[in-house]
Amino acid sequence: MATKSKFLRVKCTDCGNEQVIFGSASTVVRCVVCSRTLAEPTGGKAEVKTQIIEVIE
Repeated sequence: MATKSKFLRVKCTDCGNEQVIFGSASTVVRCVVCSRTLAEPTGGKAEVKTQIIEVIE
């Protein structure tokens, strides 16, 4: 059975840092440079609070 969870390359809207996050994150994901919240858990897919650049299969 194929998983529907994907990794996402996102760009922080505050500092421009790009990082890869899990699309179904179970904890708050913060930018490693400026600590801005990039994604928050919702029980399923994470709510991404910044720009998604790429979906990594």
